[in-house]
Amino acid sequence: MSTLMPCPDDGLQVLPIPAFEDNYLWLIHDGRDAVVVDPGDAVPVEAALRAQRLALRAILVTHSHADHIGGIPALLASRDIPVYGPAREPVPGLTHAVGDGSRVTLDAPGLVLEVLDVPGHTVGHVAYYGQNRLFCGDTLFACGCGRIDQPAAVMHASLQRLAALPEDTFVYCTHEYTAANIRFALSVDPDNQDLLRRRDVVTALRDNGQPSLPSTIGDERRCNPFLRGHIDVLRRHAEHAAGASLASSGAVFAQLREMKNRYR
Repeated sequence: MSTLMPCPDDGLQVLPIPAFEDNYLWLIHDGRDAVVVDPGDAVPVEAALRAQRLALRAILVTHSHADHIGGIPALLASRDIPVYGPAREPVPGLTHAVGDGSRVTLDAPGLVLEVLDVPGHTVGHVAYYGQNRLFCGDTLFACGCGRIDQPAAVMHASLQRLAALPEDTFVYCTHEYTAANIRFALSVDPDNQDLLRRRDVVTALRDNGQPSLPSTIGDERRCNPFLRGHIDVLRRHAEHAAGASLASSGAVFAQLREMKNRYR
């Protein structure tokens, strides 16, 4: 499982900063300089910077929900640093509006990331990909995906795009939803041995107060029902719930997302 695998050996570390009930604000650093992804709250970010003796050099934003941008004004109050965020959404302090194909290049802490448009959870949602890491906000979760406010086909296309990345890509999503997502996944894919093993790993991590993240794209291809609409068992469960045949993996995805919305 990805939680037991070493991260890329490029001198960078990625620190999860817990916030609110279940958010992670990701701090990417080299021991001196840092970048924060989706800082919904400035207080824990400032605490982590002090504890690690780091200088914040930039802010990256995936989308404009409050729990992802709420801390930006306070972080900028005493700093003049760039803020990268989606061109199609309002982001406070935005200095670099990015979209598909944009590139984020930071000399400190030595980070080069490609911007991917991944709408679905919001209209302008972006992800940042590079150096074997994906920062995907609320589009792709470990064993799940975000709620959608666009047509289901839009989210499905975004997820398929992320699923096509190299399987050893580390996935840094922004909520600790993995255990709950696995419970739903097993309800529609009960004999998936990779998923059963992953449940055991995640249970042990969470019982010890450890994050279940990062995942990898390979983990998600094997375990995440929202990337697996082409699998017969998932299609059968979706068709049973829909009471009709479903002609495509996109239609299966849409039905599975509706099922997850109602799942308790």
